[in-house]
Formats: sequence, C-alpha cells, structure tokens
Amino acid sequence: MSVPSATSSNSEPIIWADPAREAAFHAWLHGLAPVHGLVPESVRSASADASFRRYFRVDAQGGATGASRIIMDAPPQHENCHPFVTMARLLHAGGVRVPEVLAWDEAQGFMLLTDLGHTTFLSTLDVDQPHLAGNVTRYRAALDELIVLQRVAAPADLAPYGDALLQRELDLFPQWYLTQLRGLKLSDDQLTMLDNTFALIKSQVLAQPVALVHRDYHSRNLMVDPDDASARPGVLDFQDAVVGPLTYDLVSLLRDAYVMWDEDVQIDYAVRYWERARKAGLPVDADFGAFWRDVEWMGLQRHLKVLGIFARLAIRDGKRGYLNDIPRVWTYAHKVCARYQGLGPLLRLLEQAEAANGGVQTQVGYTF
Repeated sequence: MSVPSATSSNSEPIIWADPAREAAFHAWLHGLAPVHGLVPESVRSASADASFRRYFRVDAQGGATGASRIIMDAPPQHENCHPFVTMARLLHAGGVRVPEVLAWDEAQGFMLLTDLGHTTFLSTLDVDQPHLAGNVTRYRAALDELIVLQRVAAPADLAPYGDALLQRELDLFPQWYLTQLRGLKLSDDQLTMLDNTFALIKSQVLAQPVALVHRDYHSRNLMVDPDDASARPGVLDFQDAVVGPLTYDLVSLLRDAYVMWDEDVQIDYAVRYWERARKAGLPVDADFGAFWRDVEWMGLQRHLKVLGIFARLAIRDGKRGYLNDIPRVWTYAHKVCARYQGLGPLLRLLEQAEAANGGVQTQVGYTF
C-alpha cells in the first residue's frame, strides 16, 4: 500500500525525489505520533536552507498556541547531524533559546524539534525606518541573546576558527566569485596580492579575543514573536559553531547580507553591544575605536567568504536568488578596503570584478 504524500500549508504536495525515503519518513512519523501527540496528516513544508536539509512543521494534538513541532529531513549521506545535536544540547543547557531535540533517528536522518515559530527577524524589520522603535527593540533583544550565547563555555574539543579555516573560507572568493561568477583570469601578480592580503586579514583577525562563535547569527536565522519586539529571539542554524573571534557574530548581525543599515545605525548597535558585553565580562577591547576596527577586519573576512559562497550557490547549486544579495555584501567589503592601509589592491580588484557587471558605486563612510 502506498503512503500518501504529505501536503504543505498551501495544499501542494511535498516533493520527494526518493519514494523509499518518503515511505521511511511517514513510517518514522507515525511511530512517533502517539508518544509526542503528533497529527501526521498535518505535516507541511516549513522551509529549506542552503544545504540538503529540509524542514517540515507538524501539529500536536489540541491545537493550542505553540503546539506544533519541527521535523528536520537531513539525508545522512549528505548531512552530518552530530554537530547540530551536540551544539543544540550545549546551547540549551547554557540558556540560549534554541530548538530542543525531542527525537532523532540518526540512521535515517530524521529529527523532531521544538518549534520556535513562523516569523523570522528579517520579516519584521521596516528597512525604510532604521530608527523605528520596533526595529531598535528587536536588535537590542538579538544583541542580548548573542551575549548569552557568547557566555556559554565552549567544549575543549570544539574546532577553532584558526588560520586553516579562515584560509579555506577566503579561498572561496577567488575560486567562485572572481573567476566563476565574474569571469576574471587572475594574473600571477594578482594571485600574489591576494595571498598577501589574506595573510594581512588573518593576522588582524587571529589577534582578536575569542569566544563561542555561531557563524551565521543573522536576520534569517533568528525567529521572533511578531507581536512582542522585546521577546527573546530563537536561534537557528548553529551546527557549524567554532571557537573564534568575538566580533564575528556581531558583524554577521549588523552587516547582514540580507538587510543593510547606514553606518551610524550599525555603530549605535555596536556601542550598545560593546557596553553590555563589557558588563557581562566578555573580553572586548576597553577602547571602542579599537573594538570597531576589529569588527571591520572581521567583517571583511566574512564578506569575502560570503561573496564566494553566494557565487557557488548560484553556479553549482542553481540557487540564483543569492545573486540578488551580492551587491550588499560587495559594498560592505568595498567600504572596509577603502579605509585601511594595505587593502588598496583588493579594493581595485573588487571594482574590476563588478565593472563588467554594470559598474560600481563607491560610497565611503566613517574612517578609523
């Protein structure tokens, strides 16, 4: 007897490329239903992400507010869920608002989680009114939750955000953005320049104080209460956490690839974070100017990486929507390169890469 397809919230069938996996999913779900009070026929799509993971939402019996659960579909041949489970348990124990793992079929790659809601941080922002009270309150809540996360003691065996990982990430910029996406043929001199510039960036970043690093703490990975801007956000997508520069997650939030604020707004939020982080005992620099320089150098590393990742997602994985986010990321990187000694050659290469794509607009803000 065939298993009927689950449906999404708009009644369209959820697509399963593998009928055997579809059958296994429904058998697993029906087995869990009595224990967790689930309604299997209510399964619908929740979201997909940039990996092979998919997410479904399923109702719990009673239909009360919050009485739903999230199911992760992560084929084990493509996704290793151990880091997610380990980090979820660590962060939950440390007081961070993350999904709780209720059940996990490791062999098949199915997981049942608590539901942090339908509303992303990004979807609640009014991008035309940066000083709107709701925006400010939500960012303050997100910054406070970040401090809770950074105060969690990292396990001794957690991977470091060291030279090797930073270099692998930086290499995505020439491999995918410059050559594959923008079609540049880099000369030996340009390759040497990139090697030297990457070494400079890494030296600045590796000298910074360290803490637990989420690595994708931004507006699409925070879930919020649409009716209460001050409520604590829920934190998703933490499975790639490492120990590394304290400024990384802050720059991920304030220089988000999906929404851009003027620099005076970024600095206002950074000052608030810096003040609260100092009170919380986190190892931020006592001088805000020095701290902000750390943010800028860390941001440059992240944005060069993200340019490469977005290009790879578009070219290799066919996820062309990420190309729409490249101008924001490019602008962040370009501004930092325009401010600091040693980054002029990279600035010119960034401009060369975009010249064939319709030109560039140079906007230089504050200088430190």
